[in-house]
Amino acid sequence: MTIKTNSIALAVAICAMLALPGLAMAADGKSTIVRHANTPPGLILQGVTVPAGAKMLLAAPIDPASKTPPAQLTTADFGDTKTQTISVFSKIKAILAAQGYAMSDIIKLTVFVAGDPKLGGKMDFAGMNDAFKMYFGTAENPNTVARSTVQVAALAGPAFLVEIEATAAK
Repeated sequence: MTIKTNSIALAVAICAMLALPGLAMAADGKSTIVRHANTPPGLILQGVTVPAGAKMLLAAPIDPASKTPPAQLTTADFGDTKTQTISVFSKIKAILAAQGYAMSDIIKLTVFVAGDPKLGGKMDFAGMNDAFKMYFGTAENPNTVARSTVQVAALAGPAFLVEIEATAAK
Protein backbone atom coordinates (compact mmCIF):
# COMPACT_ATOMS: atom_id res chain seq x y z
CA MET A 1 0.00 0.00 0.00
CA THR A 2 1.60 3.27 -1.08
CA ILE A 3 0.39 5.31 1.88
CA LYS A 4 1.92 2.81 4.31
CA THR A 5 5.32 2.91 2.61
CA ASN A 6 5.30 6.70 2.63
CA SER A 7 4.07 6.74 6.24
CA ILE A 8 6.88 4.46 7.41
CA ALA A 9 9.41 6.67 5.66
CA LEU A 10 7.78 9.69 7.29
CA ALA A 11 7.83 8.00 10.71
CA VAL A 12 11.53 7.25 10.30
CA ALA A 13 12.18 10.86 9.26
CA ILE A 14 10.18 12.16 12.22
CA CYS A 15 12.09 9.88 14.58
CA ALA A 16 15.37 11.14 13.16
CA MET A 17 14.26 14.76 13.61
CA LEU A 18 13.07 14.13 17.16
CA ALA A 19 16.43 12.67 18.08
CA LEU A 20 18.38 15.74 16.91
CA PRO A 21 17.13 18.76 18.91
CA GLY A 22 19.03 17.95 22.05
CA LEU A 23 19.36 15.65 24.96
CA ALA A 24 17.21 15.70 28.02
CA MET A 25 19.23 14.69 31.02
CA ALA A 26 17.88 12.74 33.95
CA ALA A 27 19.08 13.41 37.48
CA ASP A 28 21.65 10.63 37.09
CA GLY A 29 23.14 12.33 34.01
CA LYS A 30 21.73 9.78 31.55
CA SER A 31 19.65 10.84 28.56
CA THR A 32 15.95 10.22 28.89
CA ILE A 33 12.86 10.42 26.72
CA VAL A 34 10.77 13.49 27.54
CA ARG A 35 7.02 13.48 26.92
CA HIS A 36 5.60 16.97 26.35
CA ALA A 37 2.01 17.15 27.58
CA ASN A 38 -0.58 19.45 26.10
CA THR A 39 -1.79 22.30 28.30
CA PRO A 40 -4.11 21.36 29.84
CA PRO A 41 -3.04 17.69 29.77
CA GLY A 42 -5.12 15.66 27.38
CA LEU A 43 -5.48 12.29 25.74
CA ILE A 44 -2.41 12.75 23.52
CA LEU A 45 0.94 14.52 23.81
CA GLN A 46 1.99 17.61 21.88
CA GLY A 47 5.42 16.07 21.28
CA VAL A 48 8.22 13.84 22.49
CA THR A 49 11.95 14.50 22.73
CA VAL A 50 14.03 11.40 22.02
CA PRO A 51 17.70 11.64 22.93
CA ALA A 52 20.45 10.64 20.54
CA GLY A 53 21.35 7.01 21.02
CA ALA A 54 17.88 5.92 22.08
CA LYS A 55 16.95 2.47 20.87
CA MET A 56 13.91 2.68 18.56
CA LEU A 57 11.43 0.22 17.10
CA LEU A 58 8.81 0.85 14.40
CA ALA A 59 5.89 -1.57 14.44
CA ALA A 60 3.13 -1.83 11.85
CA PRO A 61 1.23 -5.10 12.26
CA ILE A 62 -1.04 -6.37 9.58
CA ASP A 63 -4.52 -7.09 10.79
CA PRO A 64 -6.13 -9.51 10.46
CA ALA A 65 -4.14 -12.73 10.30
CA SER A 66 -6.46 -14.64 8.02
CA LYS A 67 -5.73 -17.14 5.28
CA THR A 68 -8.73 -15.87 3.34
CA PRO A 69 -7.79 -13.20 0.78
CA PRO A 70 -8.75 -9.75 2.17
CA ALA A 71 -10.93 -8.98 -0.87
CA GLN A 72 -13.26 -11.85 0.10
CA LEU A 73 -13.83 -10.67 3.66
CA THR A 74 -16.20 -8.09 5.14
CA THR A 75 -16.14 -5.90 8.23
CA ALA A 76 -18.48 -8.44 9.83
CA ASP A 77 -15.53 -10.88 9.74
CA PHE A 78 -13.34 -8.53 11.79
CA GLY A 79 -15.67 -6.29 13.73
CA ASP A 80 -16.19 -2.57 14.01
CA THR A 81 -13.51 0.09 14.38
CA LYS A 82 -13.17 -0.38 18.15
CA THR A 83 -12.84 -4.16 17.82
CA GLN A 84 -10.25 -3.87 15.04
CA THR A 85 -8.32 -1.22 16.98
CA ILE A 86 -8.15 -3.50 20.03
CA SER A 87 -6.93 -6.31 17.77
CA VAL A 88 -4.21 -4.13 16.23
CA PHE A 89 -3.06 -2.84 19.64
CA SER A 90 -2.92 -6.43 20.89
CA LYS A 91 -0.66 -7.31 17.97
CA ILE A 92 1.50 -4.22 18.55
CA LYS A 93 1.85 -5.24 22.20
CA ALA A 94 3.05 -8.72 21.14
CA ILE A 95 5.51 -7.30 18.59
CA LEU A 96 6.93 -4.95 21.22
CA ALA A 97 7.21 -7.70 23.85
CA ALA A 98 9.07 -9.96 21.42
CA GLN A 99 11.69 -7.21 21.04
CA GLY A 100 11.91 -6.33 24.76
CA TYR A 101 9.62 -3.28 24.63
CA ALA A 102 6.31 -2.50 26.33
CA MET A 103 3.30 -0.39 25.37
CA SER A 104 4.67 2.25 27.74
CA ASP A 105 7.67 2.61 25.40
CA ILE A 106 5.48 3.83 22.52
CA ILE A 107 6.08 7.51 21.83
CA LYS A 108 4.20 8.07 18.55
CA LEU A 109 1.24 6.52 16.77
CA THR A 110 -0.05 7.13 13.28
CA VAL A 111 -3.59 5.81 13.03
CA PHE A 112 -5.31 5.34 9.68
CA VAL A 113 -9.07 4.87 9.94
CA ALA A 114 -11.26 3.99 6.97
CA GLY A 115 -14.86 5.14 6.82
CA ASP A 116 -17.30 2.67 8.32
CA PRO A 117 -20.12 1.75 5.91
CA LYS A 118 -22.49 1.60 8.93
CA LEU A 119 -21.67 5.27 9.64
CA GLY A 120 -22.27 6.49 6.11
CA GLY A 121 -18.57 6.33 5.25
CA LYS A 122 -17.40 8.43 8.20
CA MET A 123 -14.63 7.13 10.41
CA ASP A 124 -15.56 5.93 13.89
CA PHE A 125 -13.18 8.24 15.77
CA ALA A 126 -14.96 7.59 19.08
CA GLY A 127 -14.62 3.81 18.67
CA MET A 128 -10.91 4.13 17.89
CA ASN A 129 -10.43 6.45 20.88
CA ASP A 130 -12.33 4.07 23.19
CA ALA A 131 -9.88 1.31 22.27
CA PHE A 132 -6.91 3.71 22.58
CA LYS A 133 -7.96 4.51 26.17
CA MET A 134 -7.74 0.80 27.03
CA TYR A 135 -3.97 0.85 26.34
CA PHE A 136 -2.82 4.40 27.20
CA GLY A 137 -3.37 6.50 30.32
CA THR A 138 -4.25 3.38 32.31
CA ALA A 139 -3.02 1.95 35.61
CA GLU A 140 -0.95 -0.59 33.63
CA ASN A 141 0.39 2.09 31.24
CA PRO A 142 0.06 5.65 32.55
CA ASN A 143 1.93 7.01 29.51
CA THR A 144 0.27 8.52 26.49
CA VAL A 145 1.76 9.32 23.09
CA ALA A 146 2.02 11.87 20.31
CA ARG A 147 -0.55 10.74 17.77
CA SER A 148 -1.92 11.51 14.34
CA THR A 149 -5.28 10.08 13.34
CA VAL A 150 -6.46 10.43 9.77
CA GLN A 151 -9.40 9.13 7.80
CA VAL A 152 -8.36 7.40 4.61
CA ALA A 153 -10.47 6.45 1.60
CA ALA A 154 -9.64 2.77 2.09
CA LEU A 155 -7.04 0.39 3.46
CA ALA A 156 -5.41 -2.61 1.77
CA GLY A 157 -8.37 -4.91 2.42
CA PRO A 158 -11.93 -3.67 2.00
CA ALA A 159 -12.83 -5.05 5.46
CA PHE A 160 -9.99 -3.26 7.23
CA LEU A 161 -11.10 -0.20 9.15
CA VAL A 162 -7.90 0.50 11.11
CA GLU A 163 -4.16 0.43 10.50
CA ILE A 164 -1.72 1.69 13.11
CA GLU A 165 2.00 2.43 12.97
CA ALA A 166 3.71 2.60 16.35
CA THR A 167 7.09 4.09 17.16
CA ALA A 168 8.64 2.97 20.44
CA ALA A 169 11.83 4.21 22.06
CA LYS A 170 13.81 3.51 25.19
